[in-house]
Parts: sequence; structure tokens; C-alpha cells
Amino acid sequence: MKSTLKPGLVHRLAYQVPASKTVPYTYPESAVIAAMPRVFATGFMVVLMEWACGELLAPHLDPGEGSVGVHVDVSHLAATPPGMTVTVETECVEVVGPRLGFRVKAHDGVDLISEGRHERFLVKWDEFNARVAAKAAKVAQVA
Repeated sequence: MKSTLKPGLVHRLAYQVPASKTVPYTYPESAVIAAMPRVFATGFMVVLMEWACGELLAPHLDPGEGSVGVHVDVSHLAATPPGMTVTVETECVEVVGPRLGFRVKAHDGVDLISEGRHERFLVKWDEFNARVAAKAAKVAQVA
């Protein structure tokens, strides 16, 4: 991580919501989910916030570094139909070693649709991927 990564950095990401990011598309094999309204899904909204935080971080990371989400505490205040543009605003509010805290907010041009906090953890991708591969190998041995 570069010394430029510090609290106070801000970033904005705008995204036009397609039909494929609505609730029925999250788990179409579930009759309950498939019957839900075609509005921007909370799960996709959370990942959009992660995307915005990742873009904020990108210029401040060393080669081979990345980040993973470790905590999400956000509201989902209003429904957003497909075709509307959601803008996520994120601010880095805390850097404690590899743990990073962000304030996040999303608006769809009409309503504030979400706000809260998100935490990410810096990782070295080669080490992270090696741990995941070792875990998968353990599962394969048990099966």
C-alpha cells in the first residue's frame, strides 16, 4: 500500500441499472425470489459500493495488492427500477494497517437509496489465492 492511501479520499461511481441487476435475477431458481419486484437488488447495490471503494483504492495499491470486503452495514431506503442511474459516493474514513473503513452513500437521482459503512482488508493476491486453493484442496480430500 502506498503512503497516499489515507482518510479523506473520496470517489464517485455512476452505474445505470440494467434489468439483470434486479431482485429476480439474484436467485432465479427460488420461486420466492423470482416473484419479487424488478427493482435494483440489495446484493447488487452492496457490490456496486464495493466496486466504488475498489476504484478509490486502486491508485494507492502496490502491484499484486487488492482488497476484499469484510463488513457491510448499509441501509436500503428506496426502490430503484431498471434504467435509472445509481451514483455511489464513497469516502475513506479509516486506515488501520491493512483494515480500511469507508462511508458509503448511493442516490438514484430521485431518492437517497442507501447509506452506511463498509470495511475492506488489503491482501496480496498471491497469498490470498494460495489460502483459498489450500482450503479447496481440504474440501476435495473430505469429499
